[in-house]
Amino acid sequence: MNIEYLKLFVRLASTHNISQAGQELGLSPPVASMHVSKLEESLGARLVHRTTRKVSLTEEGMAFLPHAEEILMCVDAGRASVGSGDSQPKGTLRITAPASFGRMHLMPALKGFLAKYPGLSVDIRLTDSIVDLVEGGFDVAIRNSELQDSSLIARKLATDKRIMCVSSDYIAEYGTPTTPEDLRNHKCINQAGLETWTFNSPNGPLNIKVKGNIRVDHGEAVRDACANGMGIAKCATWIAYEHLERGDLVRILEDYTLIDDAAIWAVYPSSRLVAPKVRALIDYFAQYYGTPPYWDMWLEAKD
Repeated sequence: MNIEYLKLFVRLASTHNISQAGQELGLSPPVASMHVSKLEESLGARLVHRTTRKVSLTEEGMAFLPHAEEILMCVDAGRASVGSGDSQPKGTLRITAPASFGRMHLMPALKGFLAKYPGLSVDIRLTDSIVDLVEGGFDVAIRNSELQDSSLIARKLATDKRIMCVSSDYIAEYGTPTTPEDLRNHKCINQAGLETWTFNSPNGPLNIKVKGNIRVDHGEAVRDACANGMGIAKCATWIAYEHLERGDLVRILEDYTLIDDAAIWAVYPSSRLVAPKVRALIDYFAQYYGTPPYWDMWLEAKD
C-alpha cells in the first residue's frame, strides 16, 4: 500500500478538500485526485464522496481512517528505530499553543529544538481558542487547561503555579491585604472565566468572588494592568516572573496558597504509538522548561 496515498487520505479527512490536502503535500489537484482514486482501487472500496465544493468520507472511509493513521505512525516509528543516519524524526510538526505562552515560552525554545532535530520543520498556530487537533490536522497542542476530550492523551511538561500579585504603587495608595477576605475591600482585576479565587485556609477551601472595574480575557493584559497599579491580580508565574524579578510586581498573601491544579500539557491524539516527532517535542520541552520550570526559579531562590 502506497504510504503517500495514505498521507493524502489522512489530510483529506481533516481538510475535506482534495486540492488543499494535495497542496500541503506538494501535489497538484489532478495528481492528488488520482492518488485518492488509486487508493480506492487498491482497497476495492469507495472512501470519499466528491462534490464540486468539498469531499466527505464514506462509511468505508470513516472505518479505514484510524487504520491509515496507525499505519503512518507505525512507519514513522519504524524509520526512527533503524539506521544511524535516519534515526531522527523528519517532516513537519504542526503545533497549536496559547498565544501568550507560545510567544513567551514556546518560540524562544524553537532555536535549540530545530538545531537538535534538523530534519523537522514546524507549523505553529498561536491561539487562545481550544482547537480540534484532528480536524485541524495538528500533531500536538500545548495547553494549560484540563483535558476534556477522552480521545486525546496529555503529557505534563511543567507546573503552572498561580500566585497573588500587586504593584508597589497600589500598595502605597491602598495598603496590602493580609487575608483573602481583605480582597473584598480591594480593587481586583478579573480575568474572564476566573472571577472566583479559591484559597487554602485553616477552615478548608475559601472562595472569594472578586470585585473590580476591570475584566479582561488575556493573561498578559491582566499582568500589565496589575503592574500599572490598577488592582490586585491572580497571575501564572510563567507570565509574571520577569515583572516579579524586576520588582514591577510584588507577591502577596503568600501564607494563603491558591487551590489550582493547573499545569502545562502536551496534548496529542490517542494512539497505540506516539509519533517520533511528537515524542521528540515532549522530551525536549520538558527538559527545556525544567523541574521546577525556569519561571519558578526565583521562588526557589527566594525561599
